[in-house]
Amino acid sequence: MFVVSLAYKVELSEVDKHINDHIAYLEKYYEKGNFIASGRKVPRTGGVILAHAENREKLDAILQEDPFFKADVASYEVTEFVPSKVGQGFESLANFI
Repeated sequence: MFVVSLAYKVELSEVDKHINDHIAYLEKYYEKGNFIASGRKVPRTGGVILAHAENREKLDAILQEDPFFKADVASYEVTEFVPSKVGQGFESLANFI
């Protein structure tokens, strides 16, 4: 499992030009089972994606399809982790243990 932290490199007005395409991209990878959760940071300086991929190389290929990546409006920090415990109500995450 991976935590992807996006940080915007440009003003929000520039980010927002690509938001609809970014949402469509997210939907694509939710449908494929690669994205588990996502959302904006508070304050809105970027976003976070909880992702599942076979390996880092496959995740990197997925991230390179992001319209934010293609437009160079965000930078990406990726952290891989292995969940060893999950809280009540999040048992489905145990599939990634």
